[in-house]
Amino acid sequence: MTAFSLEPEQTAWCEELRTLAERELRPLAEKGEPGRVNRPLLRALGDLGLLGRMLGSGALDLCLLRESLARGCAEAETALALQGLGTAPIVQAGAPAHRERWLPEVRAGRAVAAFALSEPGAGSDAAALSLAAEPTPTGWALTGEKCWISNAPEADFAVVFARTTPGAGSRGVTAFLVPADRPGLTGSPLDMLSPHPIGTLEFDGVPVTADDVLGEPDRGFRVAMNTLNLFRPSVGAFAVGMARAALDATVDHTARRTAFGGPLSDLQAVSHQVAEMATRTEAARLLVYAAAAAYDAGEEGVPRRAAMAKLYATETAQYVVDTAVQLHGARALRRGHLLEHLYREVRAPRIYEGASEVQRAIIAKELYANAARRPRGPRPPGTAPAPSAAPPDPSAVHEPPSVAPPTQEPPA
Repeated sequence: MTAFSLEPEQTAWCEELRTLAERELRPLAEKGEPGRVNRPLLRALGDLGLLGRMLGSGALDLCLLRESLARGCAEAETALALQGLGTAPIVQAGAPAHRERWLPEVRAGRAVAAFALSEPGAGSDAAALSLAAEPTPTGWALTGEKCWISNAPEADFAVVFARTTPGAGSRGVTAFLVPADRPGLTGSPLDMLSPHPIGTLEFDGVPVTADDVLGEPDRGFRVAMNTLNLFRPSVGAFAVGMARAALDATVDHTARRTAFGGPLSDLQAVSHQVAEMATRTEAARLLVYAAAAAYDAGEEGVPRRAAMAKLYATETAQYVVDTAVQLHGARALRRGHLLEHLYREVRAPRIYEGASEVQRAIIAKELYANAARRPRGPRPPGTAPAPSAAPPDPSAVHEPPSVAPPTQEPPA
């Protein structure tokens, strides 16, 4: 198991990034329209080199980037993360022509990316993915609908996962890079609780060719899973960043706010809640870093560790923000208050990129698979022999046939 600790320069960079987010990115975010792509904010992220750093980073660096931005400006973090989710498949599986066409534009903040996996009837159930890629003389025609798609319908291109082999479950899916100007491609925005740009994409015979395939035909689900395995710990980092912002605000508020003859922090009922918030946040933070370090080191069990990090960090952030609201009282419920904003933001990560229930399924699946591989000791006298376990499918962890996370953005 990889051991890690942050270097002083990493810690200093995180603090600098949080300050930059508060001072330079938050004003741009506040000028944006909720639920719409904020292109000036994306251009600022490009000018600062943050989009380029994200595309060239490992998992731990990505986590530090997302956590630091989330502490200072959740909208900036979301804008950056959605770009990464939609562009990572090109980085890992794109042909040189794909990379040359789109990566410079994304790095500069000029092109908006979308990651299109989820459908109205296929979120966590990958085998139910039904967007059809029907063969044509020149390639395929895409017909169907995608829903809960980040940056839709404003994205300049989308990585679209479509069924090229009916009845093959997750092993009959192909990833296509589809520019937004293809004929037959339309969409509409969705009005969400969290003010993120999310919408639907509708495909009416949208033409694609072999030049649009990312990776190999029928192997697109591996592209999706590899992307999500990279981003899941960083979704946890986003949640940790929001938890830390809520904790910072709560420590400051309870130290200054007076009640019953003294500061709230003198009340044991308050101070112990703050201590619990801090402890859970730090535990989540370490779990996220450990999962990211394991990914960067190429260790085994990355899907399980990424799922653990995403699960624990997002559930912790929900608890921390909710407790922060309670300790602030009615002032935290007013529109425009930091905690009112975080309260809406924090709910989404428990669903995006695989709901908490999906993460638990992934964790349990790998635990039982590992148990089946372990040699068994001698049977106690008088007991029947245990049924032999079938050899594990090495692709099952990366491409679970019926437990594929939904593709909504990696929040904020």
